[in-house]
Amino acid sequence: MSKVVLFSTSTYSWCRRAKRYLKEQRVPFKEVNVERDPDAARDMVRVCKTGQTGVPVIKIGSSWIVGFDKGRIDKELARKAP
Repeated sequence: MSKVVLFSTSTYSWCRRAKRYLKEQRVPFKEVNVERDPDAARDMVRVCKTGQTGVPVIKIGSSWIVGFDKGRIDKELARKAP
């Protein structure tokens, strides 16, 4: 399975929903809290290339998903599965 990274905050409900969904699907992921790590927040905006400053942003392999979009998450996970 491809590496999954969740850029989030601790207070935003959509971030909590994304985290809960990934856990329910038993998808291992690394969480990066952009509230606590301003460098990661800047990197997310720069690397994501959307100028997106909101969260959640989910990176699955080399694909970026802005917002909590179950359909896109499932699609990318299925594409990246071994």
